[in-house]
Amino acid sequence: MGDTDVIGVIDGHNDLAWAARQIRGYRVGGLDDPAHPVAGLHTDLPRLVAGGVQGQFWSVWVDPQLTDAQQVTGTLEQIDFVQRLVAGYPDTLELAATAADARRIAGQGRIASFIGVEGGAQIDGSMAVLRQYARLGARYLTLTWSRTTDWADSATDVPRHDGLSGFGVEVVREMNRIGMVVDLAHVAPSTMRDALAASTRPVMVSHSATLALCDHPRNVPDDVISRIGEGGGVVMVAFVPSFVSQARHDWVEAGEVGEPPTVGISQVADHMDHVREVAGVSAVGIGADYDGTGSMPRGLDDVSHYQQLLAELSRRGWSRADLEAAGHRNVLRVVEASDPDYRAFMRGDAPQPDPQALAPAVDLTD
Repeated sequence: MGDTDVIGVIDGHNDLAWAARQIRGYRVGGLDDPAHPVAGLHTDLPRLVAGGVQGQFWSVWVDPQLTDAQQVTGTLEQIDFVQRLVAGYPDTLELAATAADARRIAGQGRIASFIGVEGGAQIDGSMAVLRQYARLGARYLTLTWSRTTDWADSATDVPRHDGLSGFGVEVVREMNRIGMVVDLAHVAPSTMRDALAASTRPVMVSHSATLALCDHPRNVPDDVISRIGEGGGVVMVAFVPSFVSQARHDWVEAGEVGEPPTVGISQVADHMDHVREVAGVSAVGIGADYDGTGSMPRGLDDVSHYQQLLAELSRRGWSRADLEAAGHRNVLRVVEASDPDYRAFMRGDAPQPDPQALAPAVDLTD
């Protein structure tokens, strides 16, 4: 594809905020110099533009070493970083709350910046905290991160609830009510299935791959992919090498002895092909996980390389309409399905929840 064939991309997951905390003390300056990209980052503004990125869900993630209320404080610091990042580069970035915002911003040649909260522990068992994140612009919540919470089982921890607890079901229902998209990345398959049963709105998987092609616990089984597609949702394929390559996953599990198996663009494309085969092209998206993992496949080294992946899909017979669907239209459809609920919540006229649903997941009286 030439420059005139650029397909707009809305990526479901980028961890620049936490990377900036770790290596830059949350500074937002210096991310716009094409001659001097920041060492240690996959992401900066010139490379986003080069990659054809029209929208980005900025992940606001907190290390589980921070606990309880510290998780909330850390999340607020992450949201503050995203807001300051956008304010610092108004010619390139603008905060987006809805699909209509994203389309307008992209039409003006800028990058629509959404916020996604990556982990249910970050609400600290409080529906009020969940609602405040929504009021600050968060449009999705990942139900867990790598650890099982008091109300939801993670894919990479010991299960305690056989999916969602009763409170977890109420979290999903409250997210539907206030227009936050349910994100099933990181959660156990049992949690995925419980959330799909509880949600009345399309869901997303912000950054995972397919279990059929790589037996990694972070990946999504075919029955869930099919149900997500049937419900109008989207599976946003991550680029993480151990998610997309069985050989790379096996190497990691064996202790990373010797040279790592090579992973390339074709293996990421294989997972996108698989989602399409199982659930149709309307269920395919991209959620690379840049700045959230140490290495990326060859040819997808940073955020400037999305078009190379789309070119590979084009060589495999994907039409331009297919590429646009996977690149940005599908995720916008999912967001748009919850936009009326979000707007009503922000106006203060959303239907009120059952008061019993407001009880915390844990005893806060001590």
